[in-house]
Amino acid sequence: MIKLVGILVIGLGFLLRWNPLLAVMLAGIATGLAAGMPFQEIMRLFGRFFVDNRFITLPIVLMIPLVAVLEKYGLRECAASIIGRLRNATAGRVLLGYHVLRGATSMVGLGIGNHASMVRPIVVPMAEGAAAARLPLTPAARADLRAHAAAAENLGNFFADDIIVAVGPVLLIKGFFDAAGVAVGMWSIALWGAPTALFVVFVGWWRYTLLDRRLARGARAVAEVQP
Repeated sequence: MIKLVGILVIGLGFLLRWNPLLAVMLAGIATGLAAGMPFQEIMRLFGRFFVDNRFITLPIVLMIPLVAVLEKYGLRECAASIIGRLRNATAGRVLLGYHVLRGATSMVGLGIGNHASMVRPIVVPMAEGAAAARLPLTPAARADLRAHAAAAENLGNFFADDIIVAVGPVLLIKGFFDAAGVAVGMWSIALWGAPTALFVVFVGWWRYTLLDRRLARGARAVAEVQP
């Protein structure tokens, strides 16, 4: 059981709001030490797995300077300006639209971005621009809005990727059941995945509607306090 100390380290790191990468690395080191591995061997494995999986890590690393350059030349401001001109746009409607779009693309295995390349530089400015065109945004309101934008990425991506049979998660689920000796067809997995995705869209709509109402109440409260 002591070899599972890494799970405790990850939980403690997230509870104390450490950097996620630092928490995961410390968990790996703690697990290796608990298993009796020398520290040098643990570091060697970190390096080996990083090199072996560089085709996954390098696009993420290279994405950071690319997004930084785009933001320097006004990507966020442009996105906020475009959405701010739409008369009926609200922060909740923008996030719902992205939630549905992310779910549709995830369903067919098409990646259109993630938190770093899509949510932060494009979706958040669009949602903030839609909200700012109607009411003033406090720092707390911006934080609430950004949290919902991150959730839209997670919900849209995670709950819709097990519907189309040709997409990897369906094959992963099928392999898990086969290994456990449970006979289940791939179309059955997809059939039960679709209602879940639709229900999560409904839950998202409800949450984004409450977000719009909460932002409006906060703006009214600020207006009443100000002379």
